[in-house]
Amino acid sequence: MLFDVIRQLSVGQQVDFSQVLAQVLSVLFVILCILPLHEFAHGWVAGKLGDPTAKLAGRLTLNPLASVDPMGALALLLFGFGWAKPVPVDSRYFKKPKQGMALTALAGPVANLLAALAGALVMAAMEAFATATTVTLFFFNALYYYVLVNISLAVFNLLPIPPLDGSRILGAFLSDRMLSVYYRYQNVCSLIVFVLILSGAMSGPLYRAQTILGNAIFSLAEAPFRAFGVL
Repeated sequence: MLFDVIRQLSVGQQVDFSQVLAQVLSVLFVILCILPLHEFAHGWVAGKLGDPTAKLAGRLTLNPLASVDPMGALALLLFGFGWAKPVPVDSRYFKKPKQGMALTALAGPVANLLAALAGALVMAAMEAFATATTVTLFFFNALYYYVLVNISLAVFNLLPIPPLDGSRILGAFLSDRMLSVYYRYQNVCSLIVFVLILSGAMSGPLYRAQTILGNAIFSLAEAPFRAFGVL
């Protein structure tokens, strides 16, 4: 994201500022609209499973003021992954705490993937019916980055490290003893993984996961248009 743009400028490489603007606008939309949706999904699923904590805390809302974390938003602008203020969840309300936490955690990345699919559907519709102009091409590029950011967020949040959603999903498959050990060393594990991410050591696996999901989402979005022969 912007970190790459800054790096390119620092070594004298040319930058397409139209592309940069499309990236920034797409990320800002994700910060203001999709991160709140991600957190809302957590709270909504938790509520359906019997936990009213998010609703009682006023977090069952799409209001970005309730969800946006300044540091998480800045990280998203700079690096393409970030976070929001987590919705409070109390697993004691769940009939099956570990399974309930896993489903609640999974809801966030699923919301990102559905948001990505919605953007990909609009892109497919534009490709099928829109006339190519400067404005439509800019909007198409912004949608493309919007889809990629949502996929990136889904993949990032599925990493099995606390406090990311993936750690709660993994917890459903661990014994109580293993789960206790897992959370005892969560800070060390989190630090190691984040260092690996920032150093670029995990860029390959993350990129492959994003590519697989991206190809699946774009193919799914294009399928109905191809079925009717307009793509």
